[in-house]
Amino acid sequence: MKNFWKNYKSTIILLAAIIVGAILGICLKEKAAVLSPLGDIFLNLMFVVIVPLIFVTITTSIAKMKQPKRLGKVMVTIFVVFIITSLIAVLIGIASTYAFKLVEAEDGEQIKAALEEGTEVEEEEEVSILTRTVTVLTVKDFTDLFSKNNIIALLVFSILFGIAINMSGEKAKPVQDFLESLRDIIMNLLKIIMYYAPIGLGCYFAALVGTYGASIAVGYAKTFGIYTVVCILFYVIMYSLYAFIAAGRKGVKAFWANILPATITALATCSSAASIAVNAEGAKKIGVSEDIAETMIPLGTSFHKDGSIIGSVFKIMFLVCLFGTSVGVGKVLLVALLATLLITAVPIGGGTISEMMILTLMGFPVNALPILAIIATIIDAPATVLNVVGDTASSMLAARIVDGKDWMNKENA
Repeated sequence: MKNFWKNYKSTIILLAAIIVGAILGICLKEKAAVLSPLGDIFLNLMFVVIVPLIFVTITTSIAKMKQPKRLGKVMVTIFVVFIITSLIAVLIGIASTYAFKLVEAEDGEQIKAALEEGTEVEEEEEVSILTRTVTVLTVKDFTDLFSKNNIIALLVFSILFGIAINMSGEKAKPVQDFLESLRDIIMNLLKIIMYYAPIGLGCYFAALVGTYGASIAVGYAKTFGIYTVVCILFYVIMYSLYAFIAAGRKGVKAFWANILPATITALATCSSAASIAVNAEGAKKIGVSEDIAETMIPLGTSFHKDGSIIGSVFKIMFLVCLFGTSVGVGKVLLVALLATLLITAVPIGGGTISEMMILTLMGFPVNALPILAIIATIIDAPATVLNVVGDTASSMLAARIVDGKDWMNKENA
């Protein structure tokens, strides 16, 4: 019992804080918003540290790969795993929504009437997919890299910087040593911030439940219910399957023994970025090598989102049912994948660019944006859980490919 408490003390305290927060949110309802600033303190601290954390972890992980063959194999494997698992997620999302209507006719009329009476959305200037891709992958000024709003550009720069250090050999050793020291400092800073986590997460969750818990209309409630069931089944079945493929029964056991902290953090914060540190630590405890875990988890925050991909399918099919149109499987698959790539790793509101792309590519009116914003809000928590946990499961698959079938028995690099 003593060992159990020692191993799971932090998780139990966080879970208890979230339960208390949920109860407060239900009891206080909108008044629970008064606790929001206490939750914002925690998120702000996490977001301040997340940019240097991503930079130093990815850069040092790539810089330490002294075998060019392994470096190439790790990077190729990561993106192959991301593509395959993302395709599986979007196909499951399509299968889940094609069987029934997310919005009945009467619900659709109510939602459209509310939309006409609601806020007006200014139409954005149409931007080509190529131009939008360039703005996501790069920034115009070096200082713009150091913003959580440009995480994908930061990831690209970190990869290139790590490769440059690797190519420079011994001449770059002082820089590499400095970055590794900086990484240790940042990890200790994270430990300090996590002491405040129970209070911050509890208050954040209380405000979230209090604000949105009672405001979901029937049409949205149906979508939320179906989406949540799909997420739970995906979480239990698919990730157990990925873990089994990666390392058999031992992999499944290790996965479920170490995934709870990342799940709780994702559920409480609704942020993949805020879950990076605890998620990477969980992957390493499972047995994933340091270079794979510390490269794949931050990359997955922007490039791999099982929950958001399934969510994008639900958004598309919601609009299809609402406006009475039809759409092919291939178009849904392509739009969901493209739109999800543009979701930033931040809590509620990070998907606005993605939602605008869905409307543009599917040909729906731009004033339908509030509809997608509401769906994004109500599915945010379960979607984030899949986004985060999916990176851990994918890191196990990558470890299996890169380090062989006995990867769990090898000492971490």
